[in-house]
Amino acid sequence: MTLTEERAKPHTARRLSRPDPASSTRGGQRFLLLGLILASLYSLLPVWWLIVAATKNRSQLYQSNGLWFSGWHLWDNLHQLFTYEDGIFLRWTANSLLYAGAGSLGGTLIALATGYGLARFEFPGRSLVFACVVGSFLIPIALLTLPLYLLFSEIGLVDTPWAMLIPCLINPFSVYLAKVYTEATIPYELLEAARIDGAGELRIFFSIVLRMMTTGAATIFVLAFVNTWNAFFLPLTLLRGEENWTLNLGLYNWSGKRLESGVDLTSLVLTGALLSIVPMAIMMVAMRRYWRSGVTLGALK
Repeated sequence: MTLTEERAKPHTARRLSRPDPASSTRGGQRFLLLGLILASLYSLLPVWWLIVAATKNRSQLYQSNGLWFSGWHLWDNLHQLFTYEDGIFLRWTANSLLYAGAGSLGGTLIALATGYGLARFEFPGRSLVFACVVGSFLIPIALLTLPLYLLFSEIGLVDTPWAMLIPCLINPFSVYLAKVYTEATIPYELLEAARIDGAGELRIFFSIVLRMMTTGAATIFVLAFVNTWNAFFLPLTLLRGEENWTLNLGLYNWSGKRLESGVDLTSLVLTGALLSIVPMAIMMVAMRRYWRSGVTLGALK
């Protein structure tokens, strides 16, 4: 063996002993995949339990395996759910759709207009207004419920649909999202070009700004819809009569009847809870195309 070969040998050994980058990458991918599987199981297991529980009658609900089927009584549970107390469940569903749908739609439009104004207009005190907006969404909604109740009591709006709709129209966090999204997607040059062509501010907002902010508007609307749909403490405080209750408040009242009057409505509560996630699932699927179009638009830019 020559001297050159002997000098090259240790380097070759050291080179062969280095870790393979591809092996490290595969190990990280497996770890990430395991984490995603565990997170999916954690998220889907309660939904699976709810689906299984909605297919059982009262006795099977307490005596059978909670994670597997035991008979099929879903249609009977649905019939009882829709006919109990003259179909009050359908009224609660309509109320929730009204509060979440109309309130979120109006709140999204107001948030987009406010965020656009904060992002693209110069006026005295703009920084102070934005600071107040940021500080407002840091306050928990539970702390504002009692002041809202006292205010609405003075003007006679307690136990009316307006008691739920008006708070949904004002959402500081939605304003913040709209401002950030406006700064990222609406260039000053486009607005100046529209003004030079003679377009008014309202026409610019409704014809140009709203069309370019479709993805941000869809995100704001979905977040507001889910937040209003899942609201509990606010309707519990502001709504008295059953005819104005939300779906969550009505199901909560049914679950408490077992302790108050001995009537076990657990099967109806679980079936109603299963149906309550259907509108949100439909909403997520319907909004996917707006998010996809927004991502495609960003890629083209």
